[in-house]
Amino acid sequence: MSRRRLWSVVRKEVLHLVRDRRTLVTIITLPIIQLILYGYLSNDVTHIPSAVFDESRTPESRQLLEAFANTTYVDLRYYTTGFDQVRRLLDAGDAKIGILIPPDYAQRVRSGRQATVQVIVDASEPTSARTVLALAGQVGQVLSTRFLVRREALQTGASPPPAPVDIRPRAWYNPTLQNVNFIVPGVIAIILMFVTTFQAVTVIVRERERGTIEQLVVTPITGLELMLGKIIPLIGLGYIEITVTLLLASAWFHMPIKGSLLLLYGLSLAFFFSTLGIGVLISTVSKTFQQAAQMAQLVLLPSILISGFIFPRDSLPGWLQLIGGVFPLTYFVIVIRGILIKGVGFEYLWRQILPLVGLGVLVFAVAINRFQKRVD
Repeated sequence: MSRRRLWSVVRKEVLHLVRDRRTLVTIITLPIIQLILYGYLSNDVTHIPSAVFDESRTPESRQLLEAFANTTYVDLRYYTTGFDQVRRLLDAGDAKIGILIPPDYAQRVRSGRQATVQVIVDASEPTSARTVLALAGQVGQVLSTRFLVRREALQTGASPPPAPVDIRPRAWYNPTLQNVNFIVPGVIAIILMFVTTFQAVTVIVRERERGTIEQLVVTPITGLELMLGKIIPLIGLGYIEITVTLLLASAWFHMPIKGSLLLLYGLSLAFFFSTLGIGVLISTVSKTFQQAAQMAQLVLLPSILISGFIFPRDSLPGWLQLIGGVFPLTYFVIVIRGILIKGVGFEYLWRQILPLVGLGVLVFAVAINRFQKRVD
């Protein structure tokens, strides 16, 4: 392999990227827009609008409502004077929860009898509904325990005994439970995958459509030199993308970076080889850019859904987990989250690093072989 010929192809591809300012601006700005938009996506359920019909209007009923409001999950937005108003608010979607307190609530609580409170949940959105249903049960248990302890203390005159079980939960790695710290690293991985794969498809298929690749074939440049010459600038572009997105994640979303950036940059190279290799493979079996883009979607979209970016892989069926094991994104998502969020290194990530490197070598080798045959 001649370094001079390889450098000539690299220089040619860099000049194409620099001169095509519209594409270059799109490549740089589109990931930034995607990161900002996806970074604000959250499945955290907070401040759910609620409608209250309090027929008791006593300190006990206010204590119950404060218990709901103090959880930050429930926003007591509407105070109504009848059940029909609650139903209208739920039907219109203005409220997602209806809390109905009966008129004898305080009397039953004071006398030690069971008091029934109805909590109506709009279950058309299941995620919020599950959270609220669990929350309602927890609030009831906490208030019941508090009332029983207070009544026992009043009857005996003794101090309330300590709780028999003292559970002290601790949240490691993301103590504030901010969803952005989980979403953003995965978004960075997806952005890198899309940019590198589609750019590999673009630079090869578009050149074939223009007929310029046949002009390169008649030159002394070998297929390997031609492919590497096109891939190397894209690797540099990938590193620019990961640098920009990391800076944006840290400055805009205040996402902590706890691990080694040097390790992340090194492992990103294996990921780039995999994604660029996939792009080259797609370009060798496609005659037009439209065909290549459709085939790329068939690879990229399933890898997003079963890589663990959105849904935990442990919750997927076994056969889907096996299919997910053939996608580089599955391993890179774990690697980038482990480095950025947990701050762990090779000694904990090697189970992900070895398959990631193996896939990178395998896919790139197959892509080189296929590309050379296509060029020849």
